[in-house]
Amino acid sequence: MVKFSKELEAQLIPEWKEAFVNYWQLKKHVKKIKLSRTNKQSASAEFTHDFGRSILDPIRFIALKVASTTKHFFTSSNNITDEIIQVRSKSMDSDEEVLYQTELLQLFSEEDEVRLFFERLDEELNKVNQFYKTKESEFLERGEILNKQLQILLDLKQIVGDRLRRRKSNAGGLLHRSSASFSSTNSDSFSENPAEFNDSSTEMSQTDEVIAALERNGVNFMNSASSRAMMTKKGKPKVAMRIDIPATTPARTISAVTSMLWEDLVNHPKKEGSGDFINRKKIQCAEKMIRSAFVELYRGLGLLKTYSSLNMVAFTKILKKFDKVSNQQASASYLKAVKRSHFISSDKVVRLMDEVESIFTKHFANNDRKKAMKFLRPQQQKNSHVVTFFVGLFTGSFVSLFSVYIILAHLSGIFSPSKGIAYMETVYPVFSVFALLSLHLFLYGCNLFMWKATRINYHFIFEFAPSTALKYRDAFLICTTFMTSVVGAMVIHLLLRAGRFSPSHVDAIPGILLLIFIALLVCPFDIFYRPTRYCFLRIIRNIICSPLYKVLMVDFFMADQLTSQIPLLRHLESTACYFLAGSFKTHEYATCKNGKLYRQLAYVISFLPYYWRAMQCARRWFDEYDLNHLANMGKYVSAMVAAGARLTYATQSNHLWFSVVLVTSVVATVYQLYWDFVKDWGLLNPNSRNPWLRDDLILKNKSIYYLSIALNVVLRVAWIESIMRFRINPVETDLLDFFLASLEVIRRGHWNFYRLENEHLNNVGKFRAVKTVPLPFRDADSDG
Repeated sequence: MVKFSKELEAQLIPEWKEAFVNYWQLKKHVKKIKLSRTNKQSASAEFTHDFGRSILDPIRFIALKVASTTKHFFTSSNNITDEIIQVRSKSMDSDEEVLYQTELLQLFSEEDEVRLFFERLDEELNKVNQFYKTKESEFLERGEILNKQLQILLDLKQIVGDRLRRRKSNAGGLLHRSSASFSSTNSDSFSENPAEFNDSSTEMSQTDEVIAALERNGVNFMNSASSRAMMTKKGKPKVAMRIDIPATTPARTISAVTSMLWEDLVNHPKKEGSGDFINRKKIQCAEKMIRSAFVELYRGLGLLKTYSSLNMVAFTKILKKFDKVSNQQASASYLKAVKRSHFISSDKVVRLMDEVESIFTKHFANNDRKKAMKFLRPQQQKNSHVVTFFVGLFTGSFVSLFSVYIILAHLSGIFSPSKGIAYMETVYPVFSVFALLSLHLFLYGCNLFMWKATRINYHFIFEFAPSTALKYRDAFLICTTFMTSVVGAMVIHLLLRAGRFSPSHVDAIPGILLLIFIALLVCPFDIFYRPTRYCFLRIIRNIICSPLYKVLMVDFFMADQLTSQIPLLRHLESTACYFLAGSFKTHEYATCKNGKLYRQLAYVISFLPYYWRAMQCARRWFDEYDLNHLANMGKYVSAMVAAGARLTYATQSNHLWFSVVLVTSVVATVYQLYWDFVKDWGLLNPNSRNPWLRDDLILKNKSIYYLSIALNVVLRVAWIESIMRFRINPVETDLLDFFLASLEVIRRGHWNFYRLENEHLNNVGKFRAVKTVPLPFRDADSDG
């Protein structure tokens, strides 16, 4: 049976952990009471047995037990209850806050320990009660705002629908009158006008009612409250209200920037009282935003309901432990006070959840409750032992095939200086791409495992859907499948080379393998983790198109991964050139490397990840106006300059470029180390209670953080090898480059854990467990 403390640790909301009952501290108080009671009993026993033990001691013990049981029976049968404690509630004059305070009515043998226990219990009850009230009022206020936003949306949809129907009816009337004018007199044509006028007046009166409802919700139409004033010359409704659609796509971003430039640079601000034109596309975007806001509200209400139930169970469990230790029945009196407290007695959260369910089902799921529940209560995937089995199977297969590959490589001598050049030029780039990618996947699986073990809510931070998010077992399965396939292809390649097959056909195997994996990545069929593959492609699209897309946490986190995979991108460049230029047929390996375009592309590829990341920082500064993002952009610019200097030094080895490389690399490294430790990890705080770390640490062993700081410093200065030139022959040079690239990937995987730990602790400090979705409608006069 699992202990409740472990069950509570597993089920509590990580971001609200500090607001939960401190069950572990209360258990320590109970243990102190037990220890005090044990010491006093042992002291009394020693006093009783100063003259030795008696053979009648067991009989006395049984008699005392029977007497206490009989007394308890008679007191319970006569309904005589002795109050041991009394819980009083005090209302504060300043607000509606209620504080609970316990008074001991009977003298306990461990009075000091018991008094401290109930004082701490009162503090925990008041803390839980106050936090619940605060969050409940926040969610209720959010619910009221969402109801108003939804009502505005429904009324605007009705206005747009009326406008479309009026257009169709006007077009139909014009066609009908034009055809009737050739076959009837003017009096006949005027005979139909009263009916048309009645229809149009009915539509106009309905529209006027909708406008009146909108005005009651704070939406004012331009110039007049009449239906004519709400229309422009083109018939589009215009209201004194803005629809704030976030600039999350390139088209919206370009529109926002051009609008800002038109207003600020051209000095042509909009006239006062101007509003937005309402069309169907804006309404669809607003509907999506309101739907997401309702989903997040429902999720927050569910978390608050879980918070209430878990704390109630915690109070019950700890009071039962106290009763057991003290041999008193104090839990009943205190639990009555707990049940009367606001976080248990209030039913506002449950009623609001029911209301959100009914609203969502009606307006966003076409009255299909099952469909609505898929949005509101997404089901998480169950862990399957099949995945674990295949991870073990493919791991064993990989180890076996890799052992075979090492033996074959040794026998064929492909890594010798004489024979290895051709192999390293043709096969090494492709297989090193797969190896670096698999290593990164393996480290990501380790990150997922550690984040889950330490209760870091990476689903919430990355905004992953719980039903489709990748788990650590899945990451390991993808990694092992990847490497088993790659090593199998490497073994087949060596066997075919030894079998005297055509070199042009044999050397095409790595390219075919690369095409297969690319085809699998974009495969539209629902196989091999399609939601994860498409999420990955969407994130890569957002990174490449920076700064046109709004930057989310997962976007710049992935862009940081790309800055550690520049060798992989360089290998992809050489592989593409090798196969597109047909070098695998002619085996002219110098065709690509001696080309001017290839050398220029090396600069572009080395700059791109840093450029993308710098553009993301610029976009975040544009959205948030935080100067830290500009400082972060400077870090990537300095890294870009250092990378360009090292590339130039590789072809122009002189003292001038050596000095340039040394200066730029040192500046970039110091900049990066400062940002790693202070900004990304939140460490090196001299005033912290943990020396030179931070106040809150998830890992209990502080030495791990100091070792991680030292390891990050060592791996950050691996660029020294590029200027020291520890090279003997071309084969060993390529192997050394691969080793250094692997070290950078390992450093990034190590960095990932502490980056997300710091982000999680920031959420915990702000009790941020629910995403705040921006709402579309606001007054045109407001600044927000």
